[in-house]
Amino acid sequence: MKGPAKTIVVIGSGFGGLAAAIRLQARGYRVTLLEARDKPGGRAYVYQQDGFTFDAGPTVITAPFLIDELFNAGGEATADHLRIVPVDPFYRIEFHDGRSFQYNGDAAETERRIEAFAPGEVPGYRKMLKHAEAIFQKGFVEIADRPFLEFTDMIKVAPDLIKLQSYRTVYGFVEKYIKDPFLRRVFSFHPLLVGGNPFQTTSIYALIHHLERHWGVHYVMGGTGALVRELAALFERLGGTIRLSTPVHQIHTCGHRVCGVETSSGESIPADVVVSNADIANTYRKLLPGALRRKNTDAHLESLRYSMSLFVIYFGTSKQYPDIQHHTIILGERYRELLNDIFNKKLLGEDFSLYLHRPSLTDPSMAPPGCDCFYALIPVPNQQSGIEWTVQAGPFRDRIMKFLEERYLPGLSSHLLTERVFTPLDFETTLNSYAGAGFSFEPVLRQSAWFRPHNLSEDFDNLYFVGAGTHPGAGVPGVLSSAKIAENLICKRLPL
Repeated sequence: MKGPAKTIVVIGSGFGGLAAAIRLQARGYRVTLLEARDKPGGRAYVYQQDGFTFDAGPTVITAPFLIDELFNAGGEATADHLRIVPVDPFYRIEFHDGRSFQYNGDAAETERRIEAFAPGEVPGYRKMLKHAEAIFQKGFVEIADRPFLEFTDMIKVAPDLIKLQSYRTVYGFVEKYIKDPFLRRVFSFHPLLVGGNPFQTTSIYALIHHLERHWGVHYVMGGTGALVRELAALFERLGGTIRLSTPVHQIHTCGHRVCGVETSSGESIPADVVVSNADIANTYRKLLPGALRRKNTDAHLESLRYSMSLFVIYFGTSKQYPDIQHHTIILGERYRELLNDIFNKKLLGEDFSLYLHRPSLTDPSMAPPGCDCFYALIPVPNQQSGIEWTVQAGPFRDRIMKFLEERYLPGLSSHLLTERVFTPLDFETTLNSYAGAGFSFEPVLRQSAWFRPHNLSEDFDNLYFVGAGTHPGAGVPGVLSSAKIAENLICKRLPL
């Protein structure tokens, strides 16, 4: 006869936590999902304000088959619960000189746009895509859902990674094939969407070019929050338990094993396994005793490189702006220098670049009739900068809104109906992110694969990690893949 079901506690209901909880519950484990906030989603939180719906976190879906896998695990189909639609164009990139460039998944159309923008670049673009596909086959198909727990795991793939020139940066990869300086920016900005500097992020992330071309860029109708709600509902239909407004105060240890958690109310919840979707650095620093941490000591965690942070303005307008696309990347005159200020010097300059998200173009339900819903997301230094956001937030917000009104959203100040600002200080406090980093550890080569904090803790035999801070990294595909890794490891090490 079978014994009692093995119990698993998952800390945090971001995409990594939800995906891990669904996969493990579907396998037959008894899973309890603990979320500190009043709604599931983690960084994919939703703010509803004055008739507008603001997705606080990720807004780009590039590998929808990973969502299908979760519903299939529960014997269901995504299409019965969600409508996921393609976005066209994928992005429009606006330059400081008034020119713009946009592209989609239509190869012929994209090549026509490249030829019109910078004649002679199409052959190099084709070569770049061919190389990106090779990186995709190794970096995504073979590596993304595979754990790197031993250094030998890294040795096995090292020859292929060297052959694919993963020691290059994403920008270095692009400039090998593209000569036009503006097109180089177009095809190298993607690491910023996962917390990386294109001039420092390993070229493994160039696989995003093929990922986009292969599956497209998508949007979930109802917003990312709709995806969160349906995944949470799926988990509960499978018999899982979600407890909201239940922060974890401590992970209990029994030697070098974990044996449960204690909530902030003092309740102890025993578990055979703990899976953390919380910030990895703060999971170790705040929830686990330092005396038992051989690898992930405070000193080690402080020595790692953390991603930049984000300054986000969510706002709704009483008029619509039909000239603005769903995804708009607005690049300032400085590119390399601005990124160096943000990532390395940790300076807040007068200039900036930003991502302007307008979901109401695709999904009018995100705003009241006749209105538009936006957020402006600006990469800024993380909290290691020492910037006093309680002082700087107001003036910085004013600069952003003034710029948008003058260049892209005429009459913005008189049509502004509602607004909310989220700063690096909020990342550090509300989201409990170490150093207020927007994407945990920076995705440089020496912090990738085996060099990244492992999916199975190096310090505790049955503590697992999912989310942006572990392998394979940030972004919805990476986070969902980390849950697949955790599922396979747990099923192997703790069979039912």
